[in-house]
Amino acid sequence: MSVRRVISKQIKQTFLNNALQTYCKIQTITNTRHLASTTTSSNKKRNVFRVLDGTISQTSAVNSNNANFEKLSTLHKQFVKIASAGGGDKAIERHTIKQRKMLVTERLTHLLDDDADFLELSMFAGLQMEYGDIPRAGIITGIGKVHGKWCLVVASDATVKGTEPSTYISSFTNIHYQFKELRCTRNRLCDRTGEPYIHLPVYVIESGGAFLPLQSQIFNDGGRTFYNEAVMSSQGIPQIAIVCGNCTAGGAYVPTMADEAVMIHKKGYIFLGGPPLVQAATGEIVSAEDLGGATLHCSVSGCTDYFAEDEAEALELGRDIIATLNITMNENTTTTSEDPLYDPGELPGLVSTDNQMDIYKVISRITDGSRFHEFKTKFGDTLVTGFAHVHGQLVGIVASSGELTEPAADKGAHFVQMCGERSIPLVFLQNTAVEDNAVTNGLKNGDKLRAQAKMMSVVSTSPVPKITFIVGNGVGPVSYIMGGKAVSPHFLFCWPNAVIGLTEPKVVAHDICASKESLSSEDQAKILEKCNKESTAFYGASRVWNDGIVLPQDTRQVLRQCLSITRAYRQSQPVQAPVIRM
Repeated sequence: MSVRRVISKQIKQTFLNNALQTYCKIQTITNTRHLASTTTSSNKKRNVFRVLDGTISQTSAVNSNNANFEKLSTLHKQFVKIASAGGGDKAIERHTIKQRKMLVTERLTHLLDDDADFLELSMFAGLQMEYGDIPRAGIITGIGKVHGKWCLVVASDATVKGTEPSTYISSFTNIHYQFKELRCTRNRLCDRTGEPYIHLPVYVIESGGAFLPLQSQIFNDGGRTFYNEAVMSSQGIPQIAIVCGNCTAGGAYVPTMADEAVMIHKKGYIFLGGPPLVQAATGEIVSAEDLGGATLHCSVSGCTDYFAEDEAEALELGRDIIATLNITMNENTTTTSEDPLYDPGELPGLVSTDNQMDIYKVISRITDGSRFHEFKTKFGDTLVTGFAHVHGQLVGIVASSGELTEPAADKGAHFVQMCGERSIPLVFLQNTAVEDNAVTNGLKNGDKLRAQAKMMSVVSTSPVPKITFIVGNGVGPVSYIMGGKAVSPHFLFCWPNAVIGLTEPKVVAHDICASKESLSSEDQAKILEKCNKESTAFYGASRVWNDGIVLPQDTRQVLRQCLSITRAYRQSQPVQAPVIRM
């Protein structure tokens, strides 16, 4: 081989080696850049929104707040105990041993996929009423899953006292009808979310139906229940009934108007008037079974559709009916869930005795990763608005941080409109401040009123789910604007410290005392005590002014359930108006 040929071969090999090294360097750089780009992109996707500073220091004020909240928590436990006791030991013994029936809580356990995921509404309804305690107003209402579908459950408690002390029925009282029963229908909970409406076990009745001493207060509202049942049916909302006991008079209409009804042999009965009434009116002696038993209604009248030998079979049939509903739930979330960076258990320590709190620190203990994308930070800063994720669900937060001034109301209207345009659920954290209504400047007063009216209109007509927590004060007209009951939020809960009313209790008491002449200091103290009592969250919960009392540390968990429920069957509604900068 010639020298020239050897040199040429060496040059070619060197060139190839250099080219290969250069290519490897380029690939390494490219891969490094791609990895960095991917990591940055991943971080951007994961770390959406800025992290709030929710740090708190253990000061004497925090310790005092915790001590005050411990008293409220004790009161909350007492209410839970009374509500859970039903009609008492004797009534429970009569129901379970003599009649061999399940308690209402047992029925829910058989019906629901997981009763731990059951969101009970208005648990304290009927407590400390003028005529005594009616635990849970005689019915358990709430939302739970049956075969993976969210269902609204209204279950009668037959251990609660009825028209006479010796009788235990799920009778219709004014708190039962006027508030708790109608809250599930009149408040358009079903209309907006399309939940199946299960009446379990419709009504367990042992007497003539309504609580007769209060019949003047419930007559029209009783009929409204049947009206709502018909309207829901016309809207394509399935309704199922499971008859576990006597359904007399008005109670007879509910299973008869349902889409499908299950009835238990020799336990469930449906009739307008029971055997005693028939005998008194006509002299005819007839058994309950012949007058309105399961055999009659399943095989002759056709009022019911499924015959069950016992309660367990009836509840299983109810579950099977839900499985036949051609309904698909929306389970998608925007991102994966992430725990807050700050402990929700610290929330009670943030609430002072006069309900003052740093709302940013509250938000940092509710949202995923304590992240919050604030909207219009420097404008109308007495109202905090912005976006966050809660258990992976994107929400718009509207939170009180002082008086709802003109700029704040303008900002609120702008933000709520945007959420409506983007189909983002709204979460209100309400803590109203005392409004300065003694403004002598007419123009300033008018501008503020106009801005608040604007926000009220936008909140009232927003097509998205509204979930409200009264975390402090809920007094005055601003309470309506901030997702109050007047604007029909899907859910409205209170913290135990909440104060609710047209104005502050002290102001109400002062005005009442001022209108009366020569009141003694003792009488004035009684009036103030009465005003304070009637403004508490517990008083409102007993009359279903809210859907229940939630401990601050449970807010995030309850919010997760509410968001899952409201999006389950929801269809995005087209917005007919553009977002207008306020």
